[in-house]
Amino acid sequence: MAAPHAIHEEFPHDAEIIHNLKISDNHFARLLDEYDTVNDEVAAAETNVQPTTEEHEHELRRKRSHLKDEIARMISAAKV
Repeated sequence: MAAPHAIHEEFPHDAEIIHNLKISDNHFARLLDEYDTVNDEVAAAETNVQPTTEEHEHELRRKRSHLKDEIARMISAAKV
């Protein structure tokens, strides 16, 4: 089961665009992989599966937010 805030949950109406970008744009594919990794780390920290400091958890959330913003910009640009 995917961690909360998985990309398909964050952009439920953009599955086809996400898929097309993932197979056609290496940068987008790397962003998705990085987002998934960071999102899994956030989920592990939140559930104490992988305990960490508050500062590190905050940094992980900030990084996830920046990745999501960049992914959202690319999805938006693909709609035009």
